[in-house]
Amino acid sequence: MSDNQSSRVDDVAEKTSKITLNAKAPAFTPRFNAKAPAFVPQKASQNTAARDSAPAPNPISINIGGAPAAAAPAPKPISISIGSAAATPASPTQADRAPATDANAGVATPDASEKKSAAKEEASVQPPKPAAPATPTAATAAVAADDSVADEEEMLLDEHFKEHVNVIFIGHVDAGKSTLGGNILYLTDMVDKRTMEKYEREAKEAGRESWYLSWALDTNQEERAKGKTVEVGRAFFETTKRRYTILDAPGHKNFVPSMLGGAAQADVGVLVVSARKGEFETGFERGGQTREHAILAKTSGVRRIIVAINKMDDVTVGWDKARYDEIINKITPFLKKTGYNPKTDIIFLPISGYTGAGVKDRVGSACSWYSGPSLLETLDGLEAIDRKINGPLRIPISEKYRDMGTVVSGKIESGHIKVNQKIIIMPEKRTCEISHIYGENETEEQSAVSGDNVRIKLRGVEEDSVQNGHVIVDAKNLCHNTVAFDAQLMILEAKNIMTAGHKSVLHVHTATEEIIITKLLHKLNAKGQKSRAPPPFVKKGDACIVRIEAAKPICVERFKDFPQLGRFTLRDEGKTIAIGKILKLIDPAAVNPTA
Repeated sequence: MSDNQSSRVDDVAEKTSKITLNAKAPAFTPRFNAKAPAFVPQKASQNTAARDSAPAPNPISINIGGAPAAAAPAPKPISISIGSAAATPASPTQADRAPATDANAGVATPDASEKKSAAKEEASVQPPKPAAPATPTAATAAVAADDSVADEEEMLLDEHFKEHVNVIFIGHVDAGKSTLGGNILYLTDMVDKRTMEKYEREAKEAGRESWYLSWALDTNQEERAKGKTVEVGRAFFETTKRRYTILDAPGHKNFVPSMLGGAAQADVGVLVVSARKGEFETGFERGGQTREHAILAKTSGVRRIIVAINKMDDVTVGWDKARYDEIINKITPFLKKTGYNPKTDIIFLPISGYTGAGVKDRVGSACSWYSGPSLLETLDGLEAIDRKINGPLRIPISEKYRDMGTVVSGKIESGHIKVNQKIIIMPEKRTCEISHIYGENETEEQSAVSGDNVRIKLRGVEEDSVQNGHVIVDAKNLCHNTVAFDAQLMILEAKNIMTAGHKSVLHVHTATEEIIITKLLHKLNAKGQKSRAPPPFVKKGDACIVRIEAAKPICVERFKDFPQLGRFTLRDEGKTIAIGKILKLIDPAAVNPTA
């Protein structure tokens, strides 16, 4: 061995002796990539088989000193074929067995003919063409559709990450509903101090100094002059957790139809009760609106109710716990009878809507015996509402007007909408398009989801063609419209008896229609069992199944299919006489419309 070769060997030995093993190195952990494309077997092409069968190039051997090394035998090529016969390995040629060598360099090289042949074969080999994608099966298509719906729902939830809750303030007249709502707007910075000072100054000039907070919701002059809410007031506020729409219902019995339109859009009810001596008794006695509003809220689908015992700071009360407990003991049995569960559906709070005690911040030292949450804390602490974001689109229209186009407003009961979306207005089946969407804070939105209370500007329809009570749907899933249906009724109030032919006014979601009870089909006993023969009449306190017919088509659904469009109220002569739910829709072709 020459000196040069010896030094190389020493260098290699020195370098390899410095190699050490790191015991603290992290262990290799294989990872599974769920998004990697699936392996698709491909059939080997003829070019691939030809390439596999081509003779392997001669190995290159290096001889350092001494006699030239013998040529190593060529390895047998390995061919893998999927979906076709395996390629036959090529046998070594004579040139492979006896390659030409260069004695000076000690390197064996292929001759010129082999170089030319190899280059020719290499040029002839083409890359295999990709196989056609497999046709998706029905199951694959269904999975893809589900993934698309889930992705769309996740995207909409990201855009509307704060849950929207519609809260209606109900109760007897002068209980302090508008004052409470106005103070909430002020405490949550939705109405600035300068504007509130302006209201206070104007109210003082009008001799209504204590009403200034309510002017944030009672905007027209008639309401401000009389101190009574006539139409459902609407306002918006926001906390760190949720977005809220306030629906301020009128408390006077003459404006109950307006209250019903607001209750149909509500998710949660705040029953405002005055703790002042005499006021609670007036509102809660028979004929008072505290009772009727609680019943109508339950009938309209308000599942949770917060009883805000207001005016606890009044001189006749003075945050007295005995008065607070007295009101709770009187109102709880009635709400339980109405259908609310005292343990899960009812929450009682002592507050002062005028001073703000117990509204945003807790009562504190003014009420030492109560240490519970405030009204806004209670609202934020309610369980999330199950929204059908990808359900069939349903928007009952509660208001319509013209403002450089047709504008409608309402609560999205199910589904979602986007700008430029094609929609249909039922029952007229008029096709139009959404041009603009406005949220509660008057900002323009690109989309809105179930639970949002929105204003929508429509393109392709005139204002005269749209009425309150019409329902916006999508073309893929129309809602039912009919002039007759069978329903289960509970008679709440009746002067004498009710028979077939009785006329009244139907309130269902935001629609109001005159109807006739054409048939008494069954009477129900305490267990809900039907009578065999139709009853000749029904009276107050009875439960029955009747057939109801309207003069023109109305958009309704069966209660079990879509509760928001399947519950209703009957009123007559300014009183709520019955509540009910729709059991069966009658084909309009089989009904003779009433005159």
